[in-house]
Amino acid sequence: MEEIDLEMGPGYDDGTHFDSGAAQNLAIIGVNDHGLKPAPRKKKKVVKRWRDEWAETYKWAYVAVHEGSHRIFCSVCKEYGRKHRRNPYGNEGSRNMQMSALEEHNNSLLHKEALRLQMASRDRGMGIVERPLYVKDVSRQCTNEGYFQHTVSSLSILAAILRRDPHEVEFIQSIQEVVHSLEPVLAKVPQYVHVFERLVEPERVTIFKVPWVDDKGEAHVNRGFRVQFNQALGPYKGGLRFHPTVNLSVVKFLAFEQTLRNSLSSLSLGGGQGGSDFNPKGKSENEIMRFCYSFMEELYRHIGPNQVPIFDTPSGDIGVGQREIGYLFGQYRRLTSQYEGILGPKGIQWGASNLHSEATGYGVVYYAKEVLASLEKDLKGLRCVVSGAGKVALYAVEKLIAFGAIPVTVSDTSGYILDEGGFDRVKLGFIREIKAHNKCLRDYTKNYSSAKYFEDMKPWTVKCDVAFPCATQNELNHVDALSLINVGCQVIIEGANMPCTAEAIDVFRKSKVWFGPGKAANAGGVTIQGLEMSQNNSCAQWTAEEVDTRLEEVMKDIYQKSVKAAQDYGIGNPEALLDGANIASFLRVAQAMLEQGCV
Repeated sequence: MEEIDLEMGPGYDDGTHFDSGAAQNLAIIGVNDHGLKPAPRKKKKVVKRWRDEWAETYKWAYVAVHEGSHRIFCSVCKEYGRKHRRNPYGNEGSRNMQMSALEEHNNSLLHKEALRLQMASRDRGMGIVERPLYVKDVSRQCTNEGYFQHTVSSLSILAAILRRDPHEVEFIQSIQEVVHSLEPVLAKVPQYVHVFERLVEPERVTIFKVPWVDDKGEAHVNRGFRVQFNQALGPYKGGLRFHPTVNLSVVKFLAFEQTLRNSLSSLSLGGGQGGSDFNPKGKSENEIMRFCYSFMEELYRHIGPNQVPIFDTPSGDIGVGQREIGYLFGQYRRLTSQYEGILGPKGIQWGASNLHSEATGYGVVYYAKEVLASLEKDLKGLRCVVSGAGKVALYAVEKLIAFGAIPVTVSDTSGYILDEGGFDRVKLGFIREIKAHNKCLRDYTKNYSSAKYFEDMKPWTVKCDVAFPCATQNELNHVDALSLINVGCQVIIEGANMPCTAEAIDVFRKSKVWFGPGKAANAGGVTIQGLEMSQNNSCAQWTAEEVDTRLEEVMKDIYQKSVKAAQDYGIGNPEALLDGANIASFLRVAQAMLEQGCV
């Protein structure tokens, strides 16, 4: 055992961070004939031993001499004490304080990312880098060649984002997922590191006040957002979301995802997203109309058609359907005296395409069909679990029924329905009627007594072959992922934007489960919007059958493009779906950015 001397002020070492056996290692300060002498209050010297059980408990820590003093270091980042958290006492503090600081650091995102990269380098036989990972511009300092060279670069990108936007959790999460997938790309083409650094910074962010008056004459104010993320491939295109959870982090993550989704769809469209923390639920028609009018009074300054400097075409998202788009478009037309298709989905009679509402949900199922075909399976007879009860979820259920699958669940914010016999068109129609009247899905059991409603629960413990998370971001965590694995789920297809947490995705990776990311699986909506723009320009109206056929072709192309991109960089199944989608979408945007220069 190694003895370590640390000088401390009184009260620094309370032993609260170690096990009870640690106290036995405190050296006796002094003894005389009368027994123990109390330690001086101003200064004491404590000798502790680096015990085997401490080394076992804190595998990520080690002891080394730094500038003549023993310090407790992080075994991954090679940093100590106040390098991770400033000591309130102004010094390195006691051993317990150092360990506490490192323990906090061990739970941080950067440490976990560093550890993941270190393990990846070991798995690939590259050895472990002996220098700190979390340093500025580490890509220029690290001399190791091969795989770890670019993983350090990707870590530095994450570190820069964390320093700049430390509280934007959703945005950081979306960046982290893509960075993981791009590691082999950054190794092969180092200049893409700098392209990615520019890509993750939005081109324009607008935040504005939205005042409105309710039916009682009381004034309210909400916050509006529009993030124009990247237009290297074409005009900004992305949704508007009205929901109380909307903030800058959520809008930026949605805009970033939209940029990659539009790239993957092969459309000449950039990415953007907007919205407000306004909640349309419980509001009257007049209140929603007044809010939409106020929202557009500011938004119209930042969107427009081809001839203006900023071409931005918003569309619907959560809380923004045909009704809200109608109010927004009407106010835009009044303010600009122009009739232009800059909002969607609109009414069929004034510019919308057939199957516009159905496109995302249908596309999710078409994508799942391609995944299952590669496994020599068919949707017919497969038991499917679906979360959500919005447009995407219900149209996904509709298409699953058409393919002969057995969807058994849908959910809302209060719980989920389980119908063991599966939904059919009649049952689905009743669910739509319930949601149209803003009622709880519990009412479903009044007509179908064999069904069960599970309050305040999620459907991920239900036995299934395929799962479709279609509700909202981060609805499925690592515990839910383990539950899906345990009930025999073989394929997970994201219908919502980033519905699975990073931890859940790690569970799927390690379990070798097929995982289709949302940026690929739910690209059907933006695909139809692109087709709609072509349709409007030609003053044509395509039939539902024509649109449906085109949608299925596009989803098949997205699947094949993702698999090919993964194969080009040596990534096998089932990781090919996630990594391939990220790689294929990034490469198209990155190439356009390189050709256009540093703008």
